[in-house]
Amino acid sequence: MLDYIVVGFGLSGLSFVEQLENKGKSFKVYENFSQKSSRVAGGIFNPVILKRFTLAWKASEQSKIASSFYAHIESKLQKSLVSELPILRRFNDVEEQNNWFEACDKPVLGEFLSPKLIRNTNAALDIPFHYGKVKHTGKIEINNMLSAYADYLKGKKAFAEEPFEYDRVIIQKGFVQYKDVKSRNIVFAEGFGVKDNPFFNYLPLQGNKGEYVIIKSENLKLKEIVKSSIFIIPLGDDMYKVGATYNNQDKSPQTTIDSREEIEKKLKRFLNAPYQIVDQVAGIRPTVRDRKPLIGTHDSYPNIHILNGMGSRGILLAPTMAQNLYNCIEEETPLDQEIDIKRFKKLR
Repeated sequence: MLDYIVVGFGLSGLSFVEQLENKGKSFKVYENFSQKSSRVAGGIFNPVILKRFTLAWKASEQSKIASSFYAHIESKLQKSLVSELPILRRFNDVEEQNNWFEACDKPVLGEFLSPKLIRNTNAALDIPFHYGKVKHTGKIEINNMLSAYADYLKGKKAFAEEPFEYDRVIIQKGFVQYKDVKSRNIVFAEGFGVKDNPFFNYLPLQGNKGEYVIIKSENLKLKEIVKSSIFIIPLGDDMYKVGATYNNQDKSPQTTIDSREEIEKKLKRFLNAPYQIVDQVAGIRPTVRDRKPLIGTHDSYPNIHILNGMGSRGILLAPTMAQNLYNCIEEETPLDQEIDIKRFKKLR
């Protein structure tokens, strides 16, 4: 008898598995790699909503937990996965600069926003109104982290690379059985794949498609993350990830010409250097209409749980949400009403 079956191994699945590892629980992960939002994401950890200069929901608390979490993962896997990089927010006009100064004066934002404007010295970028600098930010090598952790789990024979068959779940008193595996609990962390999950497909997870292009530009020589209407994220060796798009209508996994053209149009507004597109990636973010995660236990089956709905802020959210769900299951600690799936009970 296992303690847990975990279905899905993006940021949410990894974060919950790490909770299980730390608590000495037995488990098995099932992953078919159909959902790619974690693997293709920009990998930026950033607590500030840079469109409006506001702090993301409970971001200060989540930022501290995430920082410790990823440092531990680096040590555990013996891989360099975290790069501390400032984000430079390009201002479009003087009004935005003034709004930045107002935000810096707010106690909750003062920790993250620098009041000192930065003059652009990079000839490859058109930055007429200076930058604002966001502190305590950086980049996680998500794809490398997920792959390395999956290999670690495979070495423990705790990882199955195969589709999960919902109709083979048998619910018993005190445990669930899946094929020949018995487990006290099962946690679904499938991202947008939850749309096919008969236990939780009633939840209003909408999905939002995001695409990035990967460019090579030898003249850009950028060492910080730059945010204008899109991000430019340094990858090393003159390579950069640029994006992303937000499309809540197209739920296909394929990249599109329209998204590439949209990104290029925005990029050319402030990039003065030649570049070459070398790749394009797409994934469906697991977004929810109230912009809060979907965490909790099925109202009819006390051994079946969900960890989902991290949207575009999975890097910050996932470690805290995994901790909350684990404490709810194991210690009966109540979930915050804002994230508990009970808020959508009437949709059942």
